Parts: sequence; structure tokens; C-alpha cells
Amino acid sequence: MGSPAFAVPCLEALAGAHDVVLVVSQPDKPAGRGKELAQPAVAAAAVARGLPLVQPRSARTGELAAALAASGAELAVVVAYGKILPLAVLTATPRGCINVHASLLPAYRGAAPVQWSVIHGDRETGVAIMHLDEGMDTGPVYLERRVALDPDETSGELLARLAPIGAAAMLEVVAALAAGTAQAVAQDHARASHAPMLAKQDGAIDFTQPAAAVAARIRGVDPWPGAHANLRGQVVKLFRARAVDASGAPGTVLAIDGSGATIACGTGAVVIRDLQLAGRKRLAATQVAAGRGITVGDGVTPVTPDSK
Repeated sequence: MGSPAFAVPCLEALAGAHDVVLVVSQPDKPAGRGKELAQPAVAAAAVARGLPLVQPRSARTGELAAALAASGAELAVVVAYGKILPLAVLTATPRGCINVHASLLPAYRGAAPVQWSVIHGDRETGVAIMHLDEGMDTGPVYLERRVALDPDETSGELLARLAPIGAAAMLEVVAALAAGTAQAVAQDHARASHAPMLAKQDGAIDFTQPAAAVAARIRGVDPWPGAHANLRGQVVKLFRARAVDASGAPGTVLAIDGSGATIACGTGAVVIRDLQLAGRKRLAATQVAAGRGITVGDGVTPVTPDSK
């Protein structure tokens, strides 16, 4: 059970080692400028492999629980499915459900653990394989795998790096469950933190914050919702940020060179390698400057609902 690209390596690993009798994914949704219906990545992978697929609109109508029970599956594996599962679904297979979660639980329970880990500037993260219960990522943990964060890594890049690590860990737990040797350890709920789904406004960049926090947020909201700010009265998207030692009035463009546009923050500054002006392509900061879309001395301010 899963939907985005992060879940595809788990499906591929399971299909290569076990009998996958049913794939469950979210319904097709409008995507792109044309708003044409597009399959979730997991659904497309299932179709490509010729695997049975269901895409229920709700997990609570009984349709999903009935499909799981009728499939004859021993165990359900859930990876970024995107819905809270009721007890009827959690108990529809004899061995219940295990979940591949992209954080070191109990840290970052919720829909966007990788994004918030990057935004908060963490030095370490990982994946946890847990047994699902009715709570929000509150079940006992079978196994975890730790990784160090690359200081320049975006959340999209980190998700792609964690996906195969999670798939390998998931196969270990499935094998241990089959052998009867799997042991799950209860989470310390007092240490729990939460990672809610990102909203568009989470990408609004405030240059009065310290440079390290600004750079981390720009990386953490890449690819969605994307970092954005006001430049010359229009919204500009910001990519590939790193903190540097420099000073100036927050939001002021201090320099533009081959490494990017240096913009002052509350303390320090950030170098923004790429920019995307409204209606234009993403370009290196020097290319935007060559087209006079940005220059030293410009002020970059946060986007607010009233300024869009």
C-alpha cells in the first residue's frame, strides 16, 4: 500500500522476493498545467508489472478492508500511502500491517518527516520499520537504519536516497516475521515530535532569520512547495542555498557571481545558486543577472498572502 515514488523501491523489492497479491494506491489525480489525470507512481509500477491494483477513494468505507481480506495476503506493507488506516484495515491480513517511515521514530511522526528534518537542519535521520496501530506513526519499531544528512541535500534528494534503504530494511523485517524472530520495541511517546504536511506558505522565505535556517528551509521545501520570495514586485523561486559568512541588511543582494546570488540574512548570508522568475525557466543566478532580472542592491522580501 503506497502512492509516491518513495514507495516504488519497496514494491519492486517485494515483487522480487515475495508473492505480491494486491497493490493498493491512491486514486489517479489531476496533474500538470493541463490537469490531466495521472497515476500515482506506485499505481504505475503495479500496472507495469501486471500486478492486481485497487485505488479506493477512502480507507473507511469497507472497500479496502474487504479487498485485503479477499486477496489472501498474509501481511500488508504500507509505504507513504497517505491515509490514516482504520482498525478494520489494520487487521484485514493475519499478520497485520508494517510501515516504512522515513524518520527515526518517535521523531517526526506524520506526513512530511524528511522535509522537516531538512528544514530543522538535522545532521542525522533514517528509516524505521514499525508495526502499524491506530495512532499516527505510534506503533512499535522492528528495525531502524540511520544515515547522515548531506549539508547541501534537498528533501527530494534525501527521499530518493532513503527509499532503497527503507526497501532493504523492510525485506529484513518481512523475513524475520516469516521466521518468527521479529521483535518490535515500543516507542518512547514522551520524545515524539511531529511532521505535518507542508503547505504552500511553508516555502515563503524570511531573510531576517539566521542564514543557516534560511538555507535549510530552502533545501527542505525543494521540490514542494518550493522556496519563494518577492523580487521587484514579482515572485521568484529560489534553489540550491548554502550559508556563508557575510553581512548586510536582511534580504539585500550583496553579490552575484559564478557561485550564485549572495543575499544577506538576519545573521550571515545565503548563496542562492539558481533562480526562477515568474513565467520563466530556472536559471543560474548569473544568467538571471545577465538578463537584468536581479542585480546587486536589490531587496528580496517574504511572500505573504496579500503580496502574491
